[in-house]
Amino acid sequence: MTAFLTASVTNAPGVYYAFENSDNVGKGIVILLLIGSIITWTVMLDKWWSLHRAKRLSIRFCSLFQEYGETNMLTSALLREAENNSGPVAAIYSAGVEKLLDFYASKGTNSRGIPVPCKLSEAQYNAVEAVLEREVSSQIKELETRIGWLATLVSLSPFCGLFGTVWGVMMAFCGIAAAGKSDFTALAPGVAGALLTTVAGLIVAIPSLVGYNALTNMIRQLTVTMDNFTEEFMVCVKLSQLKFHEHDID
Repeated sequence: MTAFLTASVTNAPGVYYAFENSDNVGKGIVILLLIGSIITWTVMLDKWWSLHRAKRLSIRFCSLFQEYGETNMLTSALLREAENNSGPVAAIYSAGVEKLLDFYASKGTNSRGIPVPCKLSEAQYNAVEAVLEREVSSQIKELETRIGWLATLVSLSPFCGLFGTVWGVMMAFCGIAAAGKSDFTALAPGVAGALLTTVAGLIVAIPSLVGYNALTNMIRQLTVTMDNFTEEFMVCVKLSQLKFHEHDID
């Protein structure tokens, strides 16, 4: 979009004419909006790629967890995948497992130095759940990094364009009044330059709005995935604790 606008300014006589007949304030606003357009597309493309990658890695880890988690959530396949997987769900799993292993280690280790699973108290169970929830919040915060730039540009760009238009029209009428002319040909150059800022503002605002909505929707879907995984993790912990409860009854 930035390249298209730049090409239009340099190649299309109408746009170039409008830009040349703008005053320094109008030209400054157009240049500022061009910079905003570059920032918009840079953030959108970078965030789309990172969110797409996070979604793909999360789906892969969730599938593996559903395969092994119900029987043994500490299996080597899951632990190995968590080390190599940089997705948010794998990070949540690693945080929960680390807390579990801390509690298990307090009860001792086997001959290979691996913590032995044991029965957890209610406080320990709540502590594991709190760690998972805290990691989910941390991952959401990371996913939302720089999204605020898009929200700011969506709101700010049209107002910058409107300010440039009002300023340009005002200066055009002031010029006509000073020159003592009232014909349309004297008014047209100033109005054309003024309206250019509105066009530039919309060119920045419209992609920013579309990109912001698309990216926030991806973040919302990832948040649901992380919340669901947290519940699945705690269910697996409960199921593993039932074994110790049944052993106590026997």
